[in-house]
Amino acid sequence: MSLPLLPTSLVGSYAQPDWIIDRAKLAGRFPPRVRAKELWRVAPEFLAQAQDDATLLAIRAQEDAGLDVVTDGEIRRESYSNHFATALDGVDVDNPGTALDRSGHPNPVPRITGPIRRTRPVEVDDVRFLRAHTDRTVKMTVPGPFTMSQQAQNDHYPDAEAAAMDYAVAVNAEIRALHEAGADVVQIDEPYMQARPDAARAYGLAALNAALDGVTGTTAVHICFGYAAIIHERPEGYSFLPELAGCPVDQVSIETAQSGLDLGVLADLAGKTIILGVIDLSDPAVETAEVVAGRVRRAFAHTAPENLVISTDCGMKYLPRDSAEGKMRAMSGAAALLRAELG
Repeated sequence: MSLPLLPTSLVGSYAQPDWIIDRAKLAGRFPPRVRAKELWRVAPEFLAQAQDDATLLAIRAQEDAGLDVVTDGEIRRESYSNHFATALDGVDVDNPGTALDRSGHPNPVPRITGPIRRTRPVEVDDVRFLRAHTDRTVKMTVPGPFTMSQQAQNDHYPDAEAAAMDYAVAVNAEIRALHEAGADVVQIDEPYMQARPDAARAYGLAALNAALDGVTGTTAVHICFGYAAIIHERPEGYSFLPELAGCPVDQVSIETAQSGLDLGVLADLAGKTIILGVIDLSDPAVETAEVVAGRVRRAFAHTAPENLVISTDCGMKYLPRDSAEGKMRAMSGAAALLRAELG
């Protein structure tokens, strides 16, 4: 990958167009863990074509905004995790179970009825489509094994740890396949490590390490406080973050804008590239490039600019598209300001 100083990137998702998904329904519920086909506005026989078209729009929007690392916007997904989790063998998605969401509310989830197995590629065609339609560095995201184990009802394994380790095998195979198909970066989304730190320490980190075992391409892990549109209260700091220092992942994604996070935490992650969330997704108002640059400058006291990627706090899935476009341009503008300052 040939990237400039302070490259810019989304965490993963971009705002899906209103013509393809019912955004009011999407925003009126917790992120689906089982399939939620009722969210799509397009008839089933035209949905794949529509998703391709919407993905192209997401790619072009990122390029037009000047982003250096481009994702597929997760346009084909109803949520960051269910697209992958419901494609695995060993889960019954037609007769779902129940699990508590990170906010403590019960949510329909895949019910584990047998061994978790990845029997086919899940996102490989997606990354091939992305790679074919941009010449920029590309990133794909997959849900993490610990998070998927927390978003399921376990009716098969002796405990959640055993389930997480089999999820890790599936994620490991997918990461390898995504790199082979053209992904420059593969990001593992593990928000439940922040939400359930004790279990994350007990076995979640081991599952993440297993998912990364033998992977040679660039990898990232995303830890967050939850979508700003759904989880409104932000803690003062991460309950699980220093533990990632010894993990073989290359990049760690954290959010700092909405929470005003004390960036002293970066000292715990020396040696990692930090995907620095500096776009507040709780407010659709577009920040100026100078405001975003100021949020990035806070990190310079704790790590070198060469170790930073400028990014959003979390996914842009719930933002209006005009707001998402403006915020991406603010990131690119901030990067330009800072590159000029740093010479």
